[in-house]
Amino acid sequence: QEQLVESGGGLVQAGGSLRLSCAASGRTFTFSSYAMGWFRQAPEKEREFVAAISWTGDSTYYADSVKGRFTISRGNTKIPVYLQMNDLKPEDTAVYYCAASNRVTYGLWPKEYDYWGQGTQVTVSS
Repeated sequence: QEQLVESGGGLVQAGGSLRLSCAASGRTFTFSSYAMGWFRQAPEKEREFVAAISWTGDSTYYADSVKGRFTISRGNTKIPVYLQMNDLKPEDTAVYYCAASNRVTYGLWPKEYDYWGQGTQVTVSS
């Protein structure tokens, strides 16, 4: 079954950087024509939008809280999307999820996405 698998999370000090990857699994399916997004969820909080990129890679969108610090980019067939996170802050601590959709050009809401990964933990210490 086609799915997404995130990696690259970990523990980092404030001001540090991490690069998250989202790999596609499944033998015959690719996400190259899908819009991709990153969301995050902190304990006892709703899942929130972080960044999105159109399937062409021409358009990117960011939450105000990460604009200027995070960069979403498209990769290849096996790893369709990355999230470069710089100048991390303790409030960035959350489980980060990647998602894919072929129903929208780009998506800012979880309901617009059909495929989700299991998440990777990002912890930023002060």
